[in-house]
Amino acid sequence: MEAYRTTAKASSLRWQILRQALLRRPPPLISEEKEEGEQSETSIKRISRKASQGFNLIPCHVVEDDAVLSSGSLKRPGHAREARVCYTLPIDGAPRLFLTQRVDERADLGDFEICNRYNVDNTGLVCHWPSEDVLAYFCLSQADMFRYKRVIELGSGYGLAGLVIAAITEASEVVISDGNPQVVDYIQRNIDANTGAFGATRVNSMALHWDQEEISNLSNAFDVIIASDCTFFKEFHNGLARIIKLLLNKAGPSQAIFFSPKRGNSLDKFLETIDQNGLFFSLTENYDPEVWKRHQEFMDCKNSSWSSYERDHCYPVMVRITI
Repeated sequence: MEAYRTTAKASSLRWQILRQALLRRPPPLISEEKEEGEQSETSIKRISRKASQGFNLIPCHVVEDDAVLSSGSLKRPGHAREARVCYTLPIDGAPRLFLTQRVDERADLGDFEICNRYNVDNTGLVCHWPSEDVLAYFCLSQADMFRYKRVIELGSGYGLAGLVIAAITEASEVVISDGNPQVVDYIQRNIDANTGAFGATRVNSMALHWDQEEISNLSNAFDVIIASDCTFFKEFHNGLARIIKLLLNKAGPSQAIFFSPKRGNSLDKFLETIDQNGLFFSLTENYDPEVWKRHQEFMDCKNSSWSSYERDHCYPVMVRITI
């Protein structure tokens, strides 16, 4: 694991800065039995600390569930320990959403074996990333954009934004996808845990690799593509641009909405690739007054909950991509 820590440290603050969550401080956690060990207690409290940092957009708390938690966390045989997080959406009458996610913010050898086998990264398993919360919040505030539309989320991690769209916007269909089969397993579990929240919206998980050749059943199929924090790894830019072009519905108005920090020149390089693939894009920094207000507070050091905040590495800009 020392090799992993060294690699993570070298990969430009991705592992250190973006682990900050954009959530409110949760209520007191359930009591933890000593027999579960100090490591279990520390891991659960780490979720609490993450949930108290960032833009304070979506409240959450860790809840007890016999199928998921045992004194705060559960170590399934051969699996990482997990917690179940409850998201209470800031809309009157909105259903609560429950997401199962890993407690430990680290990978194990099995994770890297999967990454090598499928040519994917494991960032969707390490933790819930801040840009996903901003994307979810944006989708809440722009619900009309998704009504009666077919929507797909790319590189979704635990799937918060896709689940929010399915629960709130009256989309006709939401597909929540990732290229990592371990992540897709979590997506499906989270879909199953929230089926009562989706109304008439069809919701499915999908293993979708951006270099996948055969997706004829999905070509021109989606009115809206969403993604968050998917532009960091430059080796995936060509595949990502290609899959966007294949998935967007060419018969009517369609668009992809990406949220991502600039993070050096990684976002600029992605936009160059978008242009080279004959797609059009626009970039917006101030896309929501509440998000912009929090961003300014961090920049002016008026909010100390995210002490390592840096504009380039932390603030997700919005990119709209069209055919």
